[in-house]
Amino acid sequence: EMKDPNMRRAWFMRYELALRQEASEAIDSLSWKWWKKMDDDWDNIKIELVDILHFWVSMCLTAGLSAKEVSALYFKKNELNHTRRDQGYKEGTYQKVVDGVEDNRHLLTEQGINQ
Repeated sequence: EMKDPNMRRAWFMRYELALRQEASEAIDSLSWKWWKKMDDDWDNIKIELVDILHFWVSMCLTAGLSAKEVSALYFKKNELNHTRRDQGYKEGTYQKVVDGVEDNRHLLTEQGINQ
């Protein structure tokens, strides 16, 4: 765990930039340019996705998330997304913020994850 907050922030930003670049490289492996003849390169997309995963995992570790916490938060967030959908998120009737606290923040508290 990185103790220096400036170094931690810097590495997180580096990983984020690298992740975005790998995502761009994955998109560039598809024939999306209408002005250029090109075949889709799904083999390269697989490689880019692994690169994305590498940087995403690095970001999680930098943020202090364990694999167990990532898994728990993922399933809780999925559950919350379904609740939002079922309780009028699209229609604008779902109340996302209660007493000044967004519903997402409760997920961290439920999992005992410090900010």
